[in-house]
Amino acid sequence: MTTDLAETSAEDAGPGSIDLGRLGRTIAYHLRLAQNASFQSFADLVGEAGLRPGRYALLQLIHDNPGISQTDLSRAAGRDKTTLTPALNDMERRGLITRRPHPTDRRSRMLALTPAGEEKLVTLAEYAGRHDARLDAIVGSEDKERLIRLLRMITETLDQDARRPVSLIDED
Repeated sequence: MTTDLAETSAEDAGPGSIDLGRLGRTIAYHLRLAQNASFQSFADLVGEAGLRPGRYALLQLIHDNPGISQTDLSRAAGRDKTTLTPALNDMERRGLITRRPHPTDRRSRMLALTPAGEEKLVTLAEYAGRHDARLDAIVGSEDKERLIRLLRMITETLDQDARRPVSLIDED
């Protein structure tokens, strides 16, 4: 990244003249702002309602993993059932994906792209490529790999922490 983030003040980080206080110094807040800005930029580039970056990611994951289960897709996309199911229902309604029963697990559904889904993915991948090129230009080639490593480390560590039982009472 081209600016030294350690020198950025909390006041500089906020929109307008809003004092972000403690939030201006938290990673989580800035991750969320960056995600929102990235998603909005992608949506503006695509210009089609309902096909946000999350839908592109789902289509790409299904394409790259034909027959993927909804459970595995949920894990790979970092989404829970409450947000994944409506997205899949919408994409199925649009004729972009199909869901078939798994041959050996009755509870599981296998996902695949339809020909229309493959076409839509080609278009969205073009937009995603342009969007990623813009992000690459913002971050810079030297910092891109480092940023991705840091984001993966955050994701993996927090996912592992979420799987551990938490005790609210300190035991002696």
